[in-house]
Parts: sequence; structure tokens; C-alpha cells
Amino acid sequence: MVTRVGPMWGGSGDGFVRCSDGHVRWGRFGAAGVLFVVRATEGPLVMLQQRSAMAHEGGTWSCAGGAIDEGESAYDAALREASEEVGDIPAKHRVLGQYVFAPADDWTYTTLVVEVDQTSVDKVLAKDKRLGGAIRTPFFYIKIKSCSKSHAFVEAI
Repeated sequence: MVTRVGPMWGGSGDGFVRCSDGHVRWGRFGAAGVLFVVRATEGPLVMLQQRSAMAHEGGTWSCAGGAIDEGESAYDAALREASEEVGDIPAKHRVLGQYVFAPADDWTYTTLVVEVDQTSVDKVLAKDKRLGGAIRTPFFYIKIKSCSKSHAFVEAI
């Protein structure tokens, strides 16, 4: 059984939860994010962000995302959370797939893999550079060198 920890703000999913496996995770109703992919001449590129040191699991690299609100789908939450962190999601995006991480019976993290054009991601990177890295967390591209079912080998560019 899940134990809700932290503030209860109506339908907001913000807050920590102790899951059935005993671990504490962010997102009272689970969490979701977006891994942005750009098809470039040198191969597919993905955009990652470094979590703020003040955030849950701070300093690690992740996709843009956060808590699912009560009654919200993982798809809607992923796009909402990503737009809060990187700006408007381009209308001409394409969902390539999703991965659901379910470490406990009562909590999941859904990652949408979304293809966007180069210009869309360049706007985020340019804005971050113009603000001196002041967007919530720094972003950068990585090139996927090879992939297996459980691991991706990447190279920073």
C-alpha cells in the first residue's frame, strides 16, 4: 500500500510517496517525462538535462519530466512537465514509443520518446546559453552510438 508523504494540494501530484517496495519516490500518482530525439545526419541525438542539486536524485542526468497529477494520463503529464522545463512542445512532434518503469506495484515512471525537429531543440539550447545556463537545469545532446534492449551507449557532443 502506498503511503502519501508531503503536502496534499488537491489534485497535484507533487510530493514524495513511500511505495510498496519501501522506497520513497517523487510523484504521488507516479511520474512521467519526455526523451526528445532529433534525427541528425550523424545519427539520432537525444536531449538530456542535469537535475538541480536541490532536486530528488540531484546531479544526475535525466529527461525532462515530473509528477503526474491526479486523474492525468502519463502521456499528458509527460508533455506538461516537459513543457514546464523546456518551453512549448512543437505541434509537429511524433511519439516514437514509451517505456514504463514499474519498480513497485503502486508507482510507475513513464518515459515518452518524442521526435522533434532540430530547430525545436536548438531553441531550448540557445535560450539556455543566452541565459547563462539559467534554465532550471543545463541541457545537452548526446549521440547514440549503439543500443541493446537494456543499455544505450552514448557520446556527448
